[in-house]
Amino acid sequence: LIVASITFVAYEGFQLVINAVGEMKNPDKNIPRAIYTAVGMAILIYVVIALGALFAIPPEEIVKNQEYALAAGAGKILGKIGTDIVILGALLATSSAISGTVFGSSRQLAVIAADGYFPQWLSRRKRNIPRNAIIVMAITASLLIVAGGLQLILEFGSITFLLVSLLMAVANHKIRAKTHSSVWLTSLAITGLSIGGVLILYYEFTHKWAQMVAIVCLYGLLSLGAWLFARKERRKAGPPR
Repeated sequence: LIVASITFVAYEGFQLVINAVGEMKNPDKNIPRAIYTAVGMAILIYVVIALGALFAIPPEEIVKNQEYALAAGAGKILGKIGTDIVILGALLATSSAISGTVFGSSRQLAVIAADGYFPQWLSRRKRNIPRNAIIVMAITASLLIVAGGLQLILEFGSITFLLVSLLMAVANHKIRAKTHSSVWLTSLAITGLSIGGVLILYYEFTHKWAQMVAIVCLYGLLSLGAWLFARKERRKAGPPR
């Protein structure tokens, strides 16, 4: 179950397209089509690669090389060119993940800023693109990587993905009359995401408790900052009329 919870994060990213709902034509039709296509392609790619690795690479080599098993196996079968192909694929996948995350998180930041929880200049758009939010997110991610390491930002992002997905599922369940969502599907999503969240948190606490403490501190600082800024803005606006 813990492995399944961690693996779930590998399929994350398909929901980021929702953040561009105001930037696309016919979102009611195109968003579901994009999500289902992305999930299907991700499953196909992961299954094909996993089966190929299991059939081509001896189990002891997979255990020995762990994260580098695919590159090591490709190197033994195809030589240096095989290793280079895997490395190139990893770089492309990483670049794609970074681009997708910045794409989605910057638009979320712009919306949150428009709601008054962050400075308004973060919500400004040029040609419907939140450039200020994109720049801030890129700088923030870079600082976090330098300060805490790449592993910290990866784990922070993984847990955040789960929490955001859970909150979205709960929100969708509450407004299901408007979204025409299936009750049993939203309930299943909430249950699965809750179990996955608990398991991945359990894994972090039992295997990387210091890193988990750092992640909790990050959440605390971000929440406190947003609350203080919103409180300050409400005081500036004065009492409601």
